[in-house]
Amino acid sequence: MCGILAALGCIDVSQAKRARILELSRRLRHRGPDWSGISHHGNCFLAHQRLAIVDPTSGNQPLYNEDRTIVVTVNGEIYNHEELRKKLGSHKFRTRSDCEVIAHLYEAYGEDFVNMLDGMFSFVLVDTRDNSFIAARDAIGITPLYTGWGLDGSIWFASEMKALNDDCERFECFPPGHIYSSKLGGYKRWYNPPWYSEDIPSTPYDPLVLREAFEKAVLKRLMTDVPFGVLLSGGLDSSLVAAVASRYLAGTEVARQWGAKLHTFCIGLQGSPDLKAAKEVADYLGSFHHEFDFTVQEGIDAIEEVIYHVETYDVTTIRASTPMFLMSRKIKSLGVKMVLSGEGSDEIFGGYLYFHKAPNKEELHRETCRKIKSLHLYDCLRANKSTSAWGVEARVPFLDKEFINISMGIDPEWKMVRPDLGRIEKWVLRKAFDDAENPYLPKHILYRQKEQFSDGVGYSWIDGLKEHAANHVTNMMMANAKYIYPENTPMTKEAYYYRMIFERFFPQNAARLTVPGGPSVACSTAKALEWDAAWSRNPDPSGRAALGVHVDSYKENTDASNNGDEEVTADVSIKKPKLQDGGVKVAVEG
Repeated sequence: MCGILAALGCIDVSQAKRARILELSRRLRHRGPDWSGISHHGNCFLAHQRLAIVDPTSGNQPLYNEDRTIVVTVNGEIYNHEELRKKLGSHKFRTRSDCEVIAHLYEAYGEDFVNMLDGMFSFVLVDTRDNSFIAARDAIGITPLYTGWGLDGSIWFASEMKALNDDCERFECFPPGHIYSSKLGGYKRWYNPPWYSEDIPSTPYDPLVLREAFEKAVLKRLMTDVPFGVLLSGGLDSSLVAAVASRYLAGTEVARQWGAKLHTFCIGLQGSPDLKAAKEVADYLGSFHHEFDFTVQEGIDAIEEVIYHVETYDVTTIRASTPMFLMSRKIKSLGVKMVLSGEGSDEIFGGYLYFHKAPNKEELHRETCRKIKSLHLYDCLRANKSTSAWGVEARVPFLDKEFINISMGIDPEWKMVRPDLGRIEKWVLRKAFDDAENPYLPKHILYRQKEQFSDGVGYSWIDGLKEHAANHVTNMMMANAKYIYPENTPMTKEAYYYRMIFERFFPQNAARLTVPGGPSVACSTAKALEWDAAWSRNPDPSGRAALGVHVDSYKENTDASNNGDEEVTADVSIKKPKLQDGGVKVAVEG
């Protein structure tokens, strides 16, 4: 991932202003430690911090068209850039960078070219011929982008809000799937897929179509000129990413450059579920596996850095970001700059354990739509920023546009959990890769129960965080929380602890409003709490809060007189595991 910063329409265009833009851009250097660049034309500044993945030698940014009248700064990867170059046959390219096509597409098609891009991206483009500009963000919000406004009437864009919070009077998250056009004077949504309206689809389930779409999504993300690997937790999603990458790696250009043996990476507390499952998958696939462990104290010591980099106080995000942050540092030390990761599958297929309680297919589908639309605030933000903190790029094949369209077009009846038919969560995905003749994964891994990353690294990680927070947040602080933090008031001591740290780094009201709020159980939206009355008494985002579903679920606490000494309304004592064959025993249909 790269870091971009743009300041447009500035009154001050002095050398001092240029120096200030460079200073703010350096706050993003962790995202792109390989090179820095800046373009200044009139009252517009575009700055870039580069992480070189494709064309490391000549793809420095900002990038231009032939006569340099169009300039663009980009964070992202355009997977179909070679196909687009063919459509732009009369244009002359200076580099092999995948991002250079953006300047030429604008020159050829104007502002309506963004839907031609297949990839993850945030960019700002200035047309110096009329001093107009556009900014755009990818369909789901895999790459982060923020919009800010200065008192002088200037408008700013940046990959992270730490580059905006001192110089902008107000700033906000740039909405995914939108462009901002100076000619229109605001945002316009360019991404309009069929599922966005939340109408209930009716396409029959075809496992081979789903499988082939995912394989294509993984293969196109092997576009790299630097070493790469796969983040492997041993759960279904990351295991499928690794299995597909491993199966097809040998015939790719990256294998010719860096070898055909896949590298996989996992982190967890010693003895954690993820470490054990990941090693089993890695052994099965024959990958070169790198296993990292951390202690609860090491994770706690990193919390402040994590909150600074990830720019949130959301409990689930911080719990999961911390081990990913620590692992990314280790990965970078091995010389790896790009990884594939499994984010997005649970949102698309209803994989979180609370989906077991979906009352009907209509509610399940609408909840998956809500979850995908908010991914940029949660898992995308976590995966991007916790890896980018160390100059590592995370790519997410489950969030491929075409794969999402196919997956979200399936009649949601097939996504319903049906124990009577042997269907657990994400059954349609599991079944698509259940190939008896040429197995992708061992059966018990293919049908392993969902384990959220923050749980899978070791249950004592979350329990340790709660205990640490309880030692730093008093009952009196909790009693007055609604007065200290009237917006998104923290409801637990853990949430209060994270909020205190966040406010030290980002004290502006605009910053706290970029973070979502509301009750959640096992990563549900607030709407889905209506599916089970018991959940409102146990509002914890851990998968173990899916009472009666997770094999190691919390015990329900019905004591309404809890005085705040305990964390929320859950007894965090852990029941003995009751796993069979390494996961949930299911009857596999067909």
